[in-house]
Amino acid sequence: MKKIIITIDGYSSCGKSTLAKQLAKKLNYTYIDSGAMYRAITLYFIQNRIDWMSHEAVTTALEDVHLDFVPNSLTGLSEMYLNNENVEHLIREMIVAEKVSEVAAVKEVRDLAVAQQKKMGARKGIVMDGRDIGTVVFPHAELKIFMTADITIRVERRFKELYEKNKNITLEEVKQNLELRDYIDANREISPLRKAEDAIILDNSHLNLDDQLQLVMQWVEDAIMAHSS
Repeated sequence: MKKIIITIDGYSSCGKSTLAKQLAKKLNYTYIDSGAMYRAITLYFIQNRIDWMSHEAVTTALEDVHLDFVPNSLTGLSEMYLNNENVEHLIREMIVAEKVSEVAAVKEVRDLAVAQQKKMGARKGIVMDGRDIGTVVFPHAELKIFMTADITIRVERRFKELYEKNKNITLEEVKQNLELRDYIDANREISPLRKAEDAIILDNSHLNLDDQLQLVMQWVEDAIMAHSS
């Protein structure tokens, strides 16, 4: 069966990565977490006290940033490696979440990440989620999905995820972080978050994971059929 590129863009905490992983497993495709790449770069900048407002500092720092996705032998899912170190858990910390949108808005950072992402998708058979995958990275992808959900529901989802790691986190902190990330993502000068004209909107405010997957699998089948003729 013909393999395609599936892009999933949308707001934070809409479950983009969850859906992307489900699809990749179901279709035996490669899942690429573009957000993890920006998070890993952000982690590197924080750890090494890089001023991401400085063009010179960023350009120099990026020469020492090497990103890889390495499959976990137990789960089969790819995990983020920064300079040969597994940082999959570190990049999910709140300190990274608070800064990743700022770092991802830096042109040099996006140029590096997008170049790597395009290279990864050359052979197709991939599912990639992020903010500009369907508009910038793969504008000719066979299936583009734009995910959204009610802000209250997104805050609750994100809070549950973070509370397991930090019992001191509050709903208000999570809400402020999501609203700030939404604003930065949608208003940044370089590759702002927006729906591709040919993307299908998926509002999963009131969909469970099984119903969501069933719906999207139908879209996948339709896209494969449409591009096989």
